[in-house]
Amino acid sequence: MRPLRFSFPQLLLVAFLVIGALLGATALRSLFLLESLMSLSRASTEQAIELSTAAQSLSERSQAMERAARQALILGDRQLRQVFLQGAEQSHEILRRLRDNDLPPETVGLWQKQLELIEHLLDGPIETALDREREVAQEFRELDRLNALVAQQVQTVIGHRNKALQARFERNRQQLAMLVLGSIVLAAAMAIGFGIWLTRPLKRLERAIVGLGENRLQEPIDIPGPPDIRSVGQQLEWLRLRLTELDADKARFLRHISHELKTPLASMHEGVAVLGDGVAGPLSESQAEVVTILRHNTQQLQQQIEALLRFNAAAFEARQLNRQPTPLLALVQSQVDEQRLRWQARQLKVSVQGTDITLPLDAAKIASALGNLLSNAIRFSPIGGRIGIELTRQPGIAQLDITDEGPGVAGEDAARVFEPFFRGARQPEDAAKGTGIGLSIVQEYIHAHGGRIALLPSPRGAHFRIELPHAD
Repeated sequence: MRPLRFSFPQLLLVAFLVIGALLGATALRSLFLLESLMSLSRASTEQAIELSTAAQSLSERSQAMERAARQALILGDRQLRQVFLQGAEQSHEILRRLRDNDLPPETVGLWQKQLELIEHLLDGPIETALDREREVAQEFRELDRLNALVAQQVQTVIGHRNKALQARFERNRQQLAMLVLGSIVLAAAMAIGFGIWLTRPLKRLERAIVGLGENRLQEPIDIPGPPDIRSVGQQLEWLRLRLTELDADKARFLRHISHELKTPLASMHEGVAVLGDGVAGPLSESQAEVVTILRHNTQQLQQQIEALLRFNAAAFEARQLNRQPTPLLALVQSQVDEQRLRWQARQLKVSVQGTDITLPLDAAKIASALGNLLSNAIRFSPIGGRIGIELTRQPGIAQLDITDEGPGVAGEDAARVFEPFFRGARQPEDAAKGTGIGLSIVQEYIHAHGGRIALLPSPRGAHFRIELPHAD
């Protein structure tokens, strides 16, 4: 895949410009379409007024022609005859315009024949002028009827044009609606696509940062994307390598310092034991008290060093898994059976529920994690209490819930409960003081399997939940 040369802000700007261009083009197209419709509407209105005016003008010309024709017959005046001919010429021009605007040619032909008939009656001897005048008047009545027909047909033409224009308006309205809707859908799809495309590197960065925070240092960090995102990914990879080195240095330091402390501490412990046994001579009461204090403190220090060694060993072993298909419910039941004497001594009731799920696990390490959780539940549970263990199958994971009826974890301690050597405020009075590494080891082993462990809110006692992936 060819690396992107644009930075993340530049790509974001391009995305906004593309979506803005799409919406702008849609707006311009809509504007041009509306302007076209308005122009058509204005032209249609002007044509309707022109046709109506022409029909009205034809009727008025007919009336003027009738007056001129009858007076010309009675008076024998050539000027009146010329007025009639001018009106006839104007009427022919009006009829031509009406015919060009969809007036039926048949109506135009009838009107012209009727006018020719009237023009023929104007010619003749003066003795028949009165008779011809009456016939002209009668023919003009027929011409008036044709004028009414012309006006009616003009209105019909206008109505048809209005309907056609209205149909076109409706088609354009639908096209405009589809155009706007399509643009909105396309813009939304592009916005979602750009969002997913641009945020994918950010999601990878987030997962990489979370992985570093959860101490998953074995996975190399390679974030493809814009140069600035890739640069951040490279910095995170450098940080991962540096943390790996620091983690290895810490492990070596802990191993060395622990072994270095064990030898002098063993000598101190033996010396205190010799003093306490009176080998060097009898001790006074105050001396015996000092020796008792020294013995207690050396034992405590030895336990702390051994716990430190165990935690360091567990952190190292968590990276070396021997996965085998393991029935998880059977593994839980085996841990319950191993600690039967402990929970029976406290009169506890331990229930294991759920359907068995086979997972690719390192059985020894998961057994150790389960044993630690069960041991904590037994240690904190009151006499006669209940401990519940339930295994359920969720999409893609196996979920294991462990609950007890003890004092639970204080709210201020919940965020630190998995820290090494951390002991919460609520400790059982009738149990030995713990080292504070049990839950840390549990978290190391669960994370090594790609799972997670969490302390969930509970109205009573503690509620731990383990989620392991790759359930069959």
